[in-house]
Amino acid sequence: MSAACAIKGAVTLPLPAYEESIELLIHELVFRSPDGRFVVAKGTRPNGHGEVTAVGDLGGVHPGESMRLRGRWQEHATFGKRFRVTSFTPITPKTAEGIVRYLGSGLIEGIGKGLAKRLVEHFGADAIEVITTQSERLREVSGIGKQRAARISAAVRERRAEADQMSFLHAHGLGPSLARKVMAVYGEDSARTLTEDPYLVAEQVNGIGFRTADQIGRSIGIADDDPRRACGATLHVAAKLADRGHVYATLDQISSENSALGVGLSNTRDALKTLVEREMLIADEDRYYPPPLFFAEQICAERMARLARPREAPSGAERAEASALESQSLSEEQASAVRLSIQAGLMVLTGGPGTGKTTTVRAILHAQEKLERRVLLCAPTGRAAKRLTESTGAEAMTIHRMLEWNPMSGRFVKNANEPLETDVVLVDEASMLNLTLASQLLSAIAPSSRLIMVGDVDQLPPVGAGQVLRELLSSEVADCVRLTQVFRQAEESAIVRGAHDVLRGGMPKTSAREDVGKSGELYIMRAPNASRAPEQLVTLINRLASRYKLDPLREIMVVSPTRRGPLGTERLNEILQSALNANVEPEKKGMFFEGDKVMQLKNDYEREVYNGDLGIITRIQGGLTAVNFDGREIRYKVPDLDALTLAYATTVHKVQGSEFPAIVVVLHPSHHVLLSRALLYTALTRAKQVGVLFGDERAMLRAAKNAEAYESQSRLAHRLMRALDANEGET
Repeated sequence: MSAACAIKGAVTLPLPAYEESIELLIHELVFRSPDGRFVVAKGTRPNGHGEVTAVGDLGGVHPGESMRLRGRWQEHATFGKRFRVTSFTPITPKTAEGIVRYLGSGLIEGIGKGLAKRLVEHFGADAIEVITTQSERLREVSGIGKQRAARISAAVRERRAEADQMSFLHAHGLGPSLARKVMAVYGEDSARTLTEDPYLVAEQVNGIGFRTADQIGRSIGIADDDPRRACGATLHVAAKLADRGHVYATLDQISSENSALGVGLSNTRDALKTLVEREMLIADEDRYYPPPLFFAEQICAERMARLARPREAPSGAERAEASALESQSLSEEQASAVRLSIQAGLMVLTGGPGTGKTTTVRAILHAQEKLERRVLLCAPTGRAAKRLTESTGAEAMTIHRMLEWNPMSGRFVKNANEPLETDVVLVDEASMLNLTLASQLLSAIAPSSRLIMVGDVDQLPPVGAGQVLRELLSSEVADCVRLTQVFRQAEESAIVRGAHDVLRGGMPKTSAREDVGKSGELYIMRAPNASRAPEQLVTLINRLASRYKLDPLREIMVVSPTRRGPLGTERLNEILQSALNANVEPEKKGMFFEGDKVMQLKNDYEREVYNGDLGIITRIQGGLTAVNFDGREIRYKVPDLDALTLAYATTVHKVQGSEFPAIVVVLHPSHHVLLSRALLYTALTRAKQVGVLFGDERAMLRAAKNAEAYESQSRLAHRLMRALDANEGET
């Protein structure tokens, strides 16, 4: 089997319906993936009825160990009957022969086969009990001194404790991956903590949600009306609303959602009171905030109001403006933006495709340079920062990098106590700023500095709670210029014309014959049959790569509204991986291979890899997976692989702020819940050279006509206006 693969958690194989439990003495590891998780093991059952092949996530299993495995039997076309493992528990052996195998398996550091045999010859079937409870007696065996005896005893005790914890966690429905996460947080207290309050564990361990906690709660006897369950449900609802973009939740929302979970109004009120007392929620009138969002909203309002205070015109303003206007050919709208940027402390520049935001930003930077102001350029994502660098010729950074994350302290170096040393901060793709990131940025901007936010409010809202740019515009606190004039050169792009068609609620018009060969071609490829669509999609990508001389991995991006479903990104990635990567071995579904296109799913400040960054797997070897991100190689160990996912196809949200030579937008009626004008507009405007709407025209038309706004419950605009009034009162 090839070593050029690693397990990935997002894809599972179809399995028979019924699970069962078997015991197996492992005697051979046929295959272990380089990341250490996926194992093919052979062993025998206690009854001695033949050899069994077990496959799945078996962690650090060693030959000689006995395991209780839970899973399903499956018939593999090539490898025959196998037992696919869903969870496992190590079993401490009871017989002398089993103990020799266990101790001599290499699992316990300091014990080889020879020493294992001598230990069992001396202590018999009580060998493990003696090792764990009477370590001083190990010195009765030749070759074991005081220090070695202590090390052996500690190692066996640790393994037994781990086995006990794993057994408990598996017994309560946690698979190997979640069990490892719980043990990483709580260690030897995992079972006790889970028993005391599984709902608290759900809040503190990523991947364990309320429903999993509820299953555990029921298995350990927590009643439906238990206060712990009511608190867990309430926190779950508040978090779910935050995931939908809301900064706070109302009592009506919480009680309605809790009612669906079997928590009554009285218990909900009691839970809210308890959670507020414990400072796990903050009450503001009849609104309930997760504490980080409450403080973030306050910080954003106070800081932006302070930046927005009136300022005197700087010396040399007219000369700087005149020089900037000479440097670029600008419309009156663009010229007014340059003028405002010279004097305003807080400014917003917004507009759709083809309206000249990039040209305006260059002119603004020219004016700031003439005023000898220090300027920092940044964007929420790495790809957006790279685009800003390319378009302006000046260095731009991600917001995270600019604020200098310190992994030792778990905080940003740049903050209110150590602000950014600059006169101006310019943020591109500001529509992607959620409340939390905005508060961190604003905390690090000195009151004497200036902030310019550039973005398109018609795009999708940010991932996370709060729509900062939209709220800022709504408050009318900042000086704002909205560019509306589409320039003649931009009008030649069918993509730009199509994007504006979508904003007007119409279907985008495809490229005419005279548009062929011009940058910004736009086409529709009909594929109404979901079962045949994947095959047609592969053909389309190959045609695009050939016709436009594009790299299908780096220059063509497939986007879909959703992860799941027949045309969701999970299914599309599985198909495109097989079609576009020659290293893929069909029998190893659910794995990464060298050459795969992948995306980072969460911010890794220490290694400077951020959510949405794209890379190519270059090497999988020795338990390490190496990924090339724009020329930088990042190595992932086994526990880190959950941060990666295949990215042959991705959701529209994930490419916001990015731009690709070619975009294929997959739209189908099965996406109906998520089809919206903002989604189609955002997806279409990610394409630079060619865009293709692929799928069912009914879905495309539904998306164009659905102008439903992405509402976000927030008090930011209200707080901003109140804070500005307070500042004016002070002056």
